[in-house]
Amino acid sequence: MTTNRRALLGAGLCVTAAFASRAGLGAMPAQAPVQVQGCEWPAASGELRQYACDWLPVAGALGDDGDDRAAASRDFGNIVQRPPRAVVKPASATDISSALRAAGRSGQKVAARGQGHSTYGRAMAEGGVVIDMSGLNAIHRIGADHIVVDAGATWERVLEATLAHGLTPPVLTNYLGLSVGGTIAVGGIGGSTSRHGMQTDHVLELDIVTGSGEPLTCSRGSNADLFDAARAGLAQCGLITRATLKLVRAPERVRRYQLFYQDLASLAVDQRRALQADRFDQLQGAILPDGKSGWRYQLEGALFYDKASPPDDNTVFASLSGNRETAVVTDLTYHDDALAFAKLEALLRSKGLWSNPHPWLFTFLPNVNAEQVADEILGRLSGEDIGQLGRVTFYPLRTRASGTLLVRWPEGGVAFCCNIVHMPASADPAQVDRLLANNRLIYDRVVDAGGVLYPVSALPMTPQDWEHHFGPAWPKLREARRRYDPLGLLTPGYNLF
Repeated sequence: MTTNRRALLGAGLCVTAAFASRAGLGAMPAQAPVQVQGCEWPAASGELRQYACDWLPVAGALGDDGDDRAAASRDFGNIVQRPPRAVVKPASATDISSALRAAGRSGQKVAARGQGHSTYGRAMAEGGVVIDMSGLNAIHRIGADHIVVDAGATWERVLEATLAHGLTPPVLTNYLGLSVGGTIAVGGIGGSTSRHGMQTDHVLELDIVTGSGEPLTCSRGSNADLFDAARAGLAQCGLITRATLKLVRAPERVRRYQLFYQDLASLAVDQRRALQADRFDQLQGAILPDGKSGWRYQLEGALFYDKASPPDDNTVFASLSGNRETAVVTDLTYHDDALAFAKLEALLRSKGLWSNPHPWLFTFLPNVNAEQVADEILGRLSGEDIGQLGRVTFYPLRTRASGTLLVRWPEGGVAFCCNIVHMPASADPAQVDRLLANNRLIYDRVVDAGGVLYPVSALPMTPQDWEHHFGPAWPKLREARRRYDPLGLLTPGYNLF
């Protein structure tokens, strides 16, 4: 082994690739290593040989691993497949910086993939490079009010670490299997958003590698334009490698109340009343198929408490008009409540539904017409479309306190989250196409009504759609893109530019 080759193998960056010429994506046959312009690579001709040499300065190993490429060509949505030319598995931010510089030299598009939980190919780079962030998952430091964590860590890993110190992030996603970097790139919504805003509102500092390969640290006081562009900026200006997150004291227990209503109007009245009074620490709600071509309307509220001071159920029920006889009350530790979605995941996996397509649509409706628009949306859906285990989430949250420039809200201080969570019983492509087309019609209606998209949706979007979506914030995002990713390499799956 040459000295150069030995040094490269010690660099810590693993790149698995099935490189191909521009004529196609066929796998490269294994051949004896040869020296090409000072680099060692299995024999290949012309353009491909030079491409491989461009990558050797960043790669500890370059190989042909079809499994990695296949995994990176799919996501949780299981709707689109876009195979990359290469998958990069970095061991450090330096590796990511090197990979992005090499991608710039060879003109490759690049996308970061956390847990692969997007629903419409947003973390894919067809014919380009996918950077698998899952190995960058270290917890670096936990202070009295903050944690420093790698972007590839899941929120479950973060919570396990912070609870050991009696602390928690103010807002957790309902499903903790998502990566920190992935949710910061879109906003990050959870049960506590009704009181505490988005996860991006509680980010203190970010380490980022820009599209040109430059590592930078940013916050509200340093490189503030990049900080604003990175939080909910759909990874258009840089890839988050590390985050410093705010922490608060964790409660000991959670008591959760589910109340049911006969109609949407009654549900919305109680939800607004509960929001106005800060009745719950978490406020959510859903519209569920009733199995009889109709719907059930559910309010879900949760109260945090310590063992010495449990909530009074009579007081909670007295302020709400839902049917107490059918109410469901659960009481769990804060830890177990946060992980409750894992039970649904296990159920979906047991029924073979976890890997079915997920043509989900997430939106925010204006408070002034939320019931009207939601009722119109329900008119375009059936219980079969949603699936036995699916739902339409519907609940209010405050928006004025948001500290994230690129999270978009309808006008007014309150918006209703309205999400169509399809759990179809089959993977029928015709049904998926129909639901995607319906998503577009619903989205257009939401926009006409003054609503906005939460951009984790299975929805084709044009650059013009995105410009309208970001509205007055669009010029700042566009300028940040020009400054930090001048070659336009990053995250092509959103089709912003």
